[in-house]
Amino acid sequence: MKWNIIFKYIAISLLLTAFAVNRSTASDVVAGADAQPQAASDDIKIKDLIFEHIEDTYWWHITTINEHHLSVYLPVIVISKTSGLNVFMSSHLEHSEGYRGFRIAESGDNKGKIVEFDAAGREVRPIDLSITKIAFALIFNSVVMLLIFLSAARWYRRHPRHAAPGGFTGAIEMFVMSVEDDIIKKCIGKDYALYSPYLLTAFFFIFINNIIGLIPFFPGGANVTGNISITLVLALCTMLVTNLTGKREYWKEIFWPHVPLWMKAPIPFMPLIEFFGVFSKPFALTIRLFANITAGHAIAISLTCIIFVTAKMGVATHTGMSAFAIVLAVFMGLLEILVAYLQAYVFTMLSAVFIGLARAETPHHEKKGKEKLLTS
Repeated sequence: MKWNIIFKYIAISLLLTAFAVNRSTASDVVAGADAQPQAASDDIKIKDLIFEHIEDTYWWHITTINEHHLSVYLPVIVISKTSGLNVFMSSHLEHSEGYRGFRIAESGDNKGKIVEFDAAGREVRPIDLSITKIAFALIFNSVVMLLIFLSAARWYRRHPRHAAPGGFTGAIEMFVMSVEDDIIKKCIGKDYALYSPYLLTAFFFIFINNIIGLIPFFPGGANVTGNISITLVLALCTMLVTNLTGKREYWKEIFWPHVPLWMKAPIPFMPLIEFFGVFSKPFALTIRLFANITAGHAIAISLTCIIFVTAKMGVATHTGMSAFAIVLAVFMGLLEILVAYLQAYVFTMLSAVFIGLARAETPHHEKKGKEKLLTS
């Protein structure tokens, strides 16, 4: 009976989360529809709404009530060649005329970014150190992760080593052990303890950012791991750990692999291919995480847009398509919870595989040759 109640609460929570995601997306669509009511530009509005939802901004738009935008404004920090350091709130940039000579570009290569005009009247970008939506979410989510694990560490400090944690700390321990036992140990081998801190940090960083990104109200909903700069830094960290700690056999397999001589000399076909793999692996990690998370956010808002696209297609068509869109949006909300875990799992697993390959021992055929030389 107890397990039935637990499963019931979990199911209700998941449904409420998916419904909230759908409602939040709908409010964004309504806000955009109020701003540009022309029916002829429906396609353009939908495209703009999708990109506005997944791209970075200088404020956190929550909703629109009676044509009044309710937003959380963030600090703007820019360094200009002419006026030096400037610090102000992003609310000053809502108007097209800008503030202190700065404004947000509405078109061109700098669209959505803070720009100014130089003495020649050319549009240039200052050094931008602003706390944007993605930057704020990154800081907030990192603090949440620290609080979770510091609270678990505090429990272990206050209890003897043989004590078994329960409740929240027990759940965290189970989660950590599953990642370490099922991914890190199996992929790396005996040296897994050296890489557990980094891989566990990468897993929970991605997972927590993904989950908080599904929460439809401030400070959730930011597309952190759907930002290619974030995924690129994570992939570069994996690349540095892999290559800086790789064994001699790892580099030998790159520059002098065990293939026929004509494939590596005089023209180094295989060494070039293997060396290219050093950079293609982190590139794959970058694109995989970025594309999957971005696609999830884009699909969620696209499904909600169906309701507004079909508004003038008749009552029957609109009702049927709206019901279809709501069902799909709820399904996508539930699916995104699974994707949040899977993407963290896949990134950690691939990173562990790359590290494990770099830490591999001498191949078996080489070991046998060395043994014969030693015994002869």
